[in-house]
This record gives sequence, C-alpha cells and structure tokens, in this order.
Amino acid sequence: MLGIEPYVCVNVGSGSVQEAMEWVEYMTSDAHSPMADLRRANGREQPWKVHYIAVGNESWGCGGSMRPEYYADNFRRFDTFIKNYTGVPVARIACGPNDDNYEWTDTLMRLAGHQMNGLSLHYYTIPSGDWKAKGSATDFGLPSYYSTLGNTLKMEELIARHSAIMDKYDPQKKVGLCVDEWGIWTDVEPGTNPGFLFQQNSMRDAILAGLNLHIFQAHADRVSMSNIAQMVNVLQAMILTDGAKTVLTPTYYVYEMLKVHQGATAIPFGLTTPDLPESQQRIPLVSASASRDAQGKIHLSLVNTSPDAAVTVTCQLTGATFGSPTGRILTAPQMTAHNTFEAPHAVEPHALTGATVADGKLSVTLPALSVAVLEL
Repeated sequence: MLGIEPYVCVNVGSGSVQEAMEWVEYMTSDAHSPMADLRRANGREQPWKVHYIAVGNESWGCGGSMRPEYYADNFRRFDTFIKNYTGVPVARIACGPNDDNYEWTDTLMRLAGHQMNGLSLHYYTIPSGDWKAKGSATDFGLPSYYSTLGNTLKMEELIARHSAIMDKYDPQKKVGLCVDEWGIWTDVEPGTNPGFLFQQNSMRDAILAGLNLHIFQAHADRVSMSNIAQMVNVLQAMILTDGAKTVLTPTYYVYEMLKVHQGATAIPFGLTTPDLPESQQRIPLVSASASRDAQGKIHLSLVNTSPDAAVTVTCQLTGATFGSPTGRILTAPQMTAHNTFEAPHAVEPHALTGATVADGKLSVTLPALSVAVLEL
C-alpha cells in the first residue's frame, strides 16, 4: 500500500471507447499492430507495464456529474475494450464514491462489481470542515488540531461502511478498495497561486498520515491500495521544491518509516487506549499497527496524538522470545513545526531509545506529538 506503481486514468467523459482502446494498445501491446508500431516510431520499443487503469475520475462530480447507474454502464462499456496484451494483466479500477455516498458504492457493486478489480474512494481532511475557509497549514491552535484529527478519523467509518457494502456483493473480497485520494487540504500558502494548491506540511500532518496509514492497514483484507493525493508541492506533499531547492516534509518521513509494513503480514493485536481528554471528539491517545516481514522481523508502529503529554505503552508479547528492540521516532516540540528551505531539518526522525523487553513485556515511552516504529 505504500509503494508506487504506474497508474493511468482513462476518463470516461473525455473520449470514445475507440480512443481508450487504442491508448491501451499503444501503451501495453508488444504485437506488430498500428498502435504498437506508432509507439515504436515515437521512440519506445518495449511496451510499458501498466498495472492499473482507472476508468474515469470523480465521475460523480467534475468528471461528468454522472448518476451511479449511468457511470456503471459506462464502466462496463469501457471495460469491454480494455485488453490484456502482454503478460502483465491490467487491473480495472472503477470510479468509486465521494466520501459517504454509500448509494454509489451499492449501485456500482450491484451493476458492475463482477467486472472490476478495484473501486476508488476519495476523502480529504478539511481542518475546519468548511471548504471555503479550510484553515492555515502552519498557523493554527489546539481547536484546529483536534478538529483536524477528528475529521481525518472519519476515514475509519468510511472504509468500514463501504467495505460492508462491498462484502454484500463480493464476499470473497476480489474487488479491492483503492483509497486513491486522501490527505489534509488547507488554505494555500500566502502569496502562492491558488490554482497550484501549494501548502506547507507540519507535525500535525505527520500525525494525520500515521493515523490514516494505520486505518488502511487495519483493513488490509479490503483496502488493496492507498495513494496520498499528491507527492510534490501540492496538498499534503512529501516533497516541496523551489527551483533547485528541495525539502522533505514530516509526511515524507512517516511514509519512509512505515514502509516496513509494505508487503508484510499483518499481526492481530488488541489496543486499549483512552481518548484525548481535551478534545470534544473521540480521538484515541495512541494508534498502532503491527506486522511481520519475510525475514521474520516484527515491526510495531505507534502514534501518540497528545499535543503536550508523553505516554508509556506496554505490550504483552507471546509466541516468541524477543531481544532488545530498536526504533526510530519522528517528533517535534510544537504541532506547527515544519521544514523550510531555510531550515530543512527542523522535523526529521532520530533513534528511539529507552524501549525495553522484560518478562515478555514491551515498554516504550512516546513523547507528545510522535510517530515511532520499533523493530523486534
């Protein structure tokens, strides 16, 4: 879920079935055919290995303002002409719901679920809950911090309810839920072009990223893909650039640390945690995820959401004998802390010390505002 794959979108409303079929042939066919030969003439001998093709994007809104029944018919029509030309089968991703449009999911699964490999889901975290005045990326206080985390945790409800609908039509879970647009959306940085959606990235966003990745991993039986909306300069980006200058964001480091879960096997666990006492919304003080990789290493990732208090986490370990854990942690003294071109290393991971294993019990103390990964 944390990797990068070729992902091509064929927009249902922007061309004909013939054009879509020719594009797929141009990109993926190794035969000697008019479209494949045109690709060769343009300088590309070997076909691209395109693993995913999305049929339309946000077809319920800016992609065509379609009804789910109309889009389902369009998906079925385009799907018929998306061919597998090489040994790399193409996964067909259908345009899924916007937020909590459960009717869309039900209609799509009922009418076209048997033809799709994935169903997309879009949900953005708006700190204020108001699209017209979202809030600043770096100038905010505790009320905005709490509302942001409360709003982002709606992702759990969305995935659970959409998954339940998908289970009704696809109990074997052959269709993956692809959370292919998510992240925090704030007001653009002052003085930048509003159309470019350039925003800074703070420690608050690192906490938000950790919470969402844990939600996706908790639903790994259904969530087959998750893509933060943008990677460079736009919305919750991992990298910011200015000419030749580059800076890595706190969100980048969360992805870099939690990549140990990718391709690993989820480990079931129980977590007992209080909620943040100051918030009016139910926000867990601690979030966690655990996995075992191919080499047998156990990784435990943890998020302390408290803006001002450290928390000690204890965990009973069973089934094996563990040595001393090692780990890394991302933290900052303020929730607004962020990296700039002038101070690019203000927020970055460092070694986590003090974690112990004794008598089959792990104990680790997490400072406020932290994302940590332990290896056992």
